[in-house]
Amino acid sequence: MRGEILYRRLEKCDLCPRRCGVNRLGGEKGVCRVANTPVVSSWGPHFGEERILVGKNGSGTVFFTHCNLKCVYCQNYEISQLGIGEEITVEELASIFSKLQDMGVENLNLVTPTHQIPFIVKALEMVERKVPVVYNCGGYESVEVLELLEGYVDIYMPDFKYSDGELASELSGVKDYPTVALEALKVMVKQVGEPVIEGGTMKRGVLIRHLILPDRLENTFGVMDLIATLEPKPLVNVMAQFRPAYKATLYGFQRGITRREYLEAVNYAEKKGLRLIEVERWLRWL
Repeated sequence: MRGEILYRRLEKCDLCPRRCGVNRLGGEKGVCRVANTPVVSSWGPHFGEERILVGKNGSGTVFFTHCNLKCVYCQNYEISQLGIGEEITVEELASIFSKLQDMGVENLNLVTPTHQIPFIVKALEMVERKVPVVYNCGGYESVEVLELLEGYVDIYMPDFKYSDGELASELSGVKDYPTVALEALKVMVKQVGEPVIEGGTMKRGVLIRHLILPDRLENTFGVMDLIATLEPKPLVNVMAQFRPAYKATLYGFQRGITRREYLEAVNYAEKKGLRLIEVERWLRWL
Protein backbone atom coordinates (compact mmCIF):
# COMPACT_ATOMS: atom_id res chain seq x y z
CA MET A 1 0.00 0.00 0.00
CA ARG A 2 1.17 3.53 -0.77
CA GLY A 3 0.85 4.56 2.88
CA GLU A 4 3.59 2.14 3.92
CA ILE A 5 5.87 3.37 1.12
CA LEU A 6 5.41 6.96 2.29
CA TYR A 7 5.96 6.00 5.93
CA ARG A 8 9.40 4.64 5.06
CA ARG A 9 10.38 8.08 3.78
CA LEU A 10 9.98 9.38 7.34
CA GLU A 11 13.05 7.43 8.48
CA LYS A 12 15.25 9.95 6.66
CA CYS A 13 12.59 12.49 5.86
CA ASP A 14 12.44 13.81 2.30
CA LEU A 15 8.70 14.38 2.05
CA CYS A 16 9.15 18.00 0.99
CA PRO A 17 11.91 19.79 -0.95
CA ARG A 18 13.64 20.81 2.27
CA ARG A 19 14.79 17.19 2.66
CA CYS A 20 15.64 17.63 6.35
CA GLY A 21 16.77 14.01 6.59
CA VAL A 22 15.71 13.59 10.23
CA ASN A 23 14.41 10.26 11.54
CA ARG A 24 10.78 11.15 12.15
CA LEU A 25 9.88 7.50 12.74
CA GLY A 26 12.30 7.66 15.68
CA GLY A 27 10.63 10.80 17.03
CA GLU A 28 12.98 13.41 15.55
CA LYS A 29 11.53 16.64 14.17
CA GLY A 30 12.75 18.78 11.26
CA VAL A 31 11.58 22.16 10.01
CA CYS A 32 7.91 21.11 10.06
CA ARG A 33 8.12 20.09 13.75
CA VAL A 34 5.97 16.98 13.33
CA ALA A 35 7.40 13.54 14.17
CA ASN A 36 5.58 10.24 13.65
CA THR A 37 1.91 10.92 14.44
CA PRO A 38 -0.80 13.11 12.90
CA VAL A 39 -1.35 16.52 14.47
CA VAL A 40 -4.72 18.17 13.75
CA SER A 41 -5.97 21.59 14.80
CA SER A 42 -9.65 21.30 13.84
CA TRP A 43 -12.05 19.69 11.40
CA GLY A 44 -15.59 20.06 10.12
CA PRO A 45 -17.73 21.37 7.24
CA HIS A 46 -16.29 24.68 6.07
CA PHE A 47 -18.25 27.29 4.11
CA GLY A 48 -15.54 29.91 3.62
CA GLU A 49 -13.71 28.22 0.75
CA GLU A 50 -14.25 28.85 -2.96
CA ARG A 51 -17.88 28.40 -3.97
CA ILE A 52 -17.03 25.53 -6.31
CA LEU A 53 -15.63 23.63 -3.30
CA VAL A 54 -18.31 24.55 -0.76
CA GLY A 55 -21.30 23.55 -2.87
CA LYS A 56 -24.46 23.00 -0.81
CA ASN A 57 -23.05 21.05 2.12
CA GLY A 58 -19.66 22.60 2.76
CA SER A 59 -16.09 21.48 2.24
CA GLY A 60 -15.04 18.75 4.69
CA THR A 61 -11.97 20.53 5.99
CA VAL A 62 -9.20 19.10 8.17
CA PHE A 63 -6.65 21.67 9.36
CA PHE A 64 -3.29 19.97 9.90
CA THR A 65 -0.93 21.58 12.41
CA HIS A 66 2.48 23.03 11.46
CA CYS A 67 3.84 23.64 7.96
CA ASN A 68 6.92 23.16 5.79
CA LEU A 69 6.96 26.90 4.99
CA LYS A 70 7.75 29.81 7.31
CA CYS A 71 5.59 32.59 5.88
CA VAL A 72 5.98 35.71 8.00
CA TYR A 73 2.47 36.93 7.07
CA CYS A 74 0.56 33.65 7.60
CA GLN A 75 -3.04 34.34 8.57
CA ASN A 76 -3.31 30.89 10.19
CA TYR A 77 -0.02 31.31 12.09
CA GLU A 78 -1.48 30.01 15.34
CA ILE A 79 -1.82 26.64 13.60
CA SER A 80 1.05 26.70 11.09
CA GLN A 81 3.74 28.38 13.20
CA LEU A 82 2.67 28.26 16.85
CA GLY A 83 1.55 24.64 16.60
CA ILE A 84 -1.97 24.77 18.02
CA GLY A 85 -3.38 21.29 17.59
CA GLU A 86 -3.64 17.81 19.05
CA GLU A 87 -1.71 14.63 18.34
CA ILE A 88 -4.04 11.84 17.24
CA THR A 89 -3.65 8.36 15.79
CA VAL A 90 -3.97 7.41 12.14
CA GLU A 91 -7.09 5.44 13.09
CA GLU A 92 -8.60 8.59 14.60
CA LEU A 93 -7.76 10.50 11.42
CA ALA A 94 -9.53 7.83 9.36
CA SER A 95 -12.53 8.20 11.69
CA ILE A 96 -12.56 11.97 11.03
CA PHE A 97 -12.64 11.32 7.28
CA SER A 98 -15.54 8.91 7.71
CA LYS A 99 -17.50 11.29 9.95
CA LEU A 100 -17.07 14.15 7.49
CA GLN A 101 -18.35 12.00 4.63
CA ASP A 102 -21.31 10.91 6.75
CA MET A 103 -22.12 14.62 7.23
CA GLY A 104 -22.60 14.88 3.47
CA VAL A 105 -19.70 17.23 2.72
CA GLU A 106 -18.75 17.89 -0.90
CA ASN A 107 -15.12 16.84 -0.47
CA LEU A 108 -12.36 16.01 2.00
CA ASN A 109 -10.24 19.17 2.12
CA LEU A 110 -6.76 18.51 3.53
CA VAL A 111 -5.30 21.87 4.63
CA THR A 112 -1.47 21.99 4.88
CA PRO A 113 -1.02 18.25 4.30
CA THR A 114 2.53 18.15 2.87
CA HIS A 115 4.45 17.14 5.99
CA GLN A 116 1.74 14.70 7.17
CA ILE A 117 1.11 12.86 3.90
CA PRO A 118 2.06 9.33 5.14
CA PHE A 119 -0.55 9.56 7.90
CA ILE A 120 -3.16 10.96 5.52
CA VAL A 121 -2.66 8.32 2.84
CA LYS A 122 -2.73 5.51 5.38
CA ALA A 123 -5.97 6.91 6.84
CA LEU A 124 -7.51 7.22 3.37
CA GLU A 125 -6.67 3.56 2.78
CA MET A 126 -8.77 2.68 5.82
CA VAL A 127 -11.99 4.30 4.59
CA GLU A 128 -14.31 4.06 1.63
CA ARG A 129 -13.80 7.31 -0.26
CA LYS A 130 -17.15 8.71 -1.39
CA VAL A 131 -16.19 12.30 -2.25
CA PRO A 132 -13.22 13.99 -3.96
CA VAL A 133 -10.03 14.52 -1.95
CA VAL A 134 -8.60 18.07 -2.05
CA TYR A 135 -4.85 18.58 -1.51
CA ASN A 136 -4.78 22.15 -0.15
CA CYS A 137 -1.09 23.07 0.10
CA GLY A 138 1.46 25.88 0.04
CA GLY A 139 2.91 24.85 -3.30
CA TYR A 140 6.35 23.80 -2.00
CA GLU A 141 6.06 20.14 -2.93
CA SER A 142 8.25 17.18 -3.85
CA VAL A 143 7.63 15.86 -7.36
CA GLU A 144 8.45 12.31 -6.19
CA VAL A 145 5.87 12.46 -3.42
CA LEU A 146 3.22 13.98 -5.68
CA GLU A 147 3.67 11.05 -8.06
CA LEU A 148 2.90 8.69 -5.16
CA LEU A 149 -0.38 10.54 -4.57
CA GLU A 150 -1.85 9.58 -7.93
CA GLY A 151 -5.21 7.93 -7.34
CA TYR A 152 -5.52 9.43 -3.84
CA VAL A 153 -6.01 13.09 -4.79
CA ASP A 154 -8.78 14.36 -7.08
CA ILE A 155 -8.30 18.12 -6.70
CA TYR A 156 -5.00 19.89 -6.16
CA MET A 157 -5.36 23.34 -4.62
CA PRO A 158 -1.84 24.73 -4.23
CA ASP A 159 -0.75 28.26 -3.51
CA PHE A 160 1.63 29.79 -6.02
CA LYS A 161 3.12 32.50 -3.83
CA TYR A 162 6.24 33.77 -5.57
CA SER A 163 7.96 34.27 -8.90
CA ASP A 164 10.80 36.10 -7.12
CA GLY A 165 13.24 33.78 -5.31
CA GLU A 166 14.67 36.54 -3.13
CA LEU A 167 11.20 37.50 -1.97
CA ALA A 168 10.42 33.83 -1.31
CA SER A 169 13.57 33.53 0.79
CA GLU A 170 12.80 36.67 2.78
CA LEU A 171 9.15 35.95 3.48
CA SER A 172 8.90 32.12 3.53
CA GLY A 173 12.46 30.84 4.00
CA VAL A 174 12.76 29.01 0.64
CA LYS A 175 14.70 30.72 -2.14
CA ASP A 176 13.99 27.96 -4.67
CA TYR A 177 10.21 28.29 -4.27
CA PRO A 178 9.44 29.55 -7.82
CA THR A 179 11.19 26.70 -9.63
CA VAL A 180 10.06 24.02 -7.18
CA ALA A 181 6.43 25.18 -7.24
CA LEU A 182 6.33 25.30 -11.04
CA GLU A 183 7.69 21.75 -11.37
CA ALA A 184 5.16 20.55 -8.79
CA LEU A 185 2.34 22.23 -10.69
CA LYS A 186 3.35 20.51 -13.91
CA VAL A 187 2.92 17.16 -12.16
CA MET A 188 -0.42 18.17 -10.66
CA VAL A 189 -2.03 19.27 -13.93
CA LYS A 190 -0.72 16.21 -15.72
CA GLN A 191 -2.02 13.90 -13.00
CA VAL A 192 -5.60 15.18 -12.62
CA GLY A 193 -6.13 16.90 -15.97
CA GLU A 194 -8.73 19.45 -17.00
CA PRO A 195 -10.91 20.93 -14.24
CA VAL A 196 -14.23 19.08 -13.97
CA ILE A 197 -17.21 20.91 -12.47
CA GLU A 198 -20.56 19.18 -12.05
CA GLY A 199 -23.63 20.92 -10.69
CA GLY A 200 -21.50 23.93 -9.76
CA THR A 201 -19.10 21.86 -7.64
CA MET A 202 -15.54 20.95 -8.57
CA LYS A 203 -14.89 17.21 -8.82
CA ARG A 204 -11.39 17.07 -10.33
CA GLY A 205 -8.54 19.26 -11.54
CA VAL A 206 -6.18 21.96 -10.29
CA LEU A 207 -7.18 25.23 -8.66
CA ILE A 208 -4.26 27.58 -7.98
CA ARG A 209 -4.49 30.28 -5.33
CA HIS A 210 -2.31 33.37 -5.47
CA LEU A 211 -2.36 35.94 -2.66
CA ILE A 212 -1.41 39.42 -3.87
CA LEU A 213 1.11 41.15 -1.60
CA PRO A 214 0.92 44.95 -1.15
CA ASP A 215 3.42 46.85 -3.33
CA ARG A 216 4.61 43.58 -4.90
CA LEU A 217 2.65 43.47 -8.15
CA GLU A 218 5.72 42.49 -10.15
CA ASN A 219 5.81 39.28 -8.13
CA THR A 220 2.16 38.66 -9.02
CA PHE A 221 2.75 39.36 -12.72
CA GLY A 222 5.62 36.87 -12.69
CA VAL A 223 3.42 34.21 -11.09
CA MET A 224 0.76 34.75 -13.77
CA ASP A 225 3.44 34.39 -16.47
CA LEU A 226 4.46 31.02 -15.02
CA ILE A 227 0.91 29.75 -14.59
CA ALA A 228 0.21 30.63 -18.23
CA THR A 229 2.78 28.01 -19.30
CA LEU A 230 0.77 25.14 -17.78
CA GLU A 231 -1.30 22.71 -19.83
CA PRO A 232 -4.04 21.78 -19.34
CA LYS A 233 -5.06 25.16 -17.97
CA PRO A 234 -5.88 25.18 -14.24
CA LEU A 235 -8.40 27.42 -12.53
CA VAL A 236 -6.88 30.42 -10.74
CA ASN A 237 -8.09 32.40 -7.73
CA VAL A 238 -6.26 35.74 -7.47
CA MET A 239 -6.89 36.57 -3.83
CA ALA A 240 -7.28 39.98 -2.20
CA GLN A 241 -7.44 39.00 1.47
CA PHE A 242 -3.91 39.96 2.56
CA ARG A 243 -3.74 41.64 5.93
CA PRO A 244 -0.63 42.32 8.04
CA ALA A 245 -0.89 39.23 10.27
CA TYR A 246 1.78 37.47 12.36
CA LYS A 247 5.18 39.17 11.71
CA ALA A 248 4.15 41.03 8.54
CA THR A 249 4.68 44.52 9.91
CA LEU A 250 8.29 43.67 10.74
CA TYR A 251 8.81 43.08 7.01
CA GLY A 252 7.30 46.36 5.87
CA PHE A 253 3.68 45.30 5.35
CA GLN A 254 1.42 47.81 7.05
CA ARG A 255 -1.79 47.44 5.04
CA GLY A 256 -3.97 45.25 2.88
CA ILE A 257 -4.06 45.57 -0.90
CA THR A 258 -6.03 48.24 -2.71
CA ARG A 259 -8.79 47.84 -5.26
CA ARG A 260 -6.40 49.29 -7.87
CA GLU A 261 -3.78 46.64 -7.10
CA TYR A 262 -6.36 43.91 -7.38
CA LEU A 263 -7.72 45.17 -10.69
CA GLU A 264 -4.21 45.47 -12.14
CA ALA A 265 -3.48 41.88 -11.13
CA VAL A 266 -6.76 40.58 -12.58
CA ASN A 267 -6.34 42.51 -15.82
CA TYR A 268 -2.85 41.09 -16.26
CA ALA A 269 -4.05 37.54 -15.56
CA GLU A 270 -6.89 37.90 -18.06
CA LYS A 271 -4.47 39.14 -20.72
CA LYS A 272 -2.44 35.97 -20.12
CA GLY A 273 -5.55 33.90 -20.84
CA LEU A 274 -5.91 32.48 -17.32
CA ARG A 275 -9.17 30.92 -16.12
CA LEU A 276 -10.07 33.13 -13.14
CA ILE A 277 -12.69 32.44 -10.49
CA GLU A 278 -14.04 34.43 -7.51
CA VAL A 279 -13.22 37.85 -9.03
CA GLU A 280 -16.59 39.38 -8.18
CA ARG A 281 -16.29 38.06 -4.63
CA TRP A 282 -12.97 39.88 -4.10
CA LEU A 283 -14.24 43.07 -5.70
CA ARG A 284 -17.08 43.08 -3.16
CA TRP A 285 -14.46 42.49 -0.43
CA LEU A 286 -12.58 45.61 -1.55
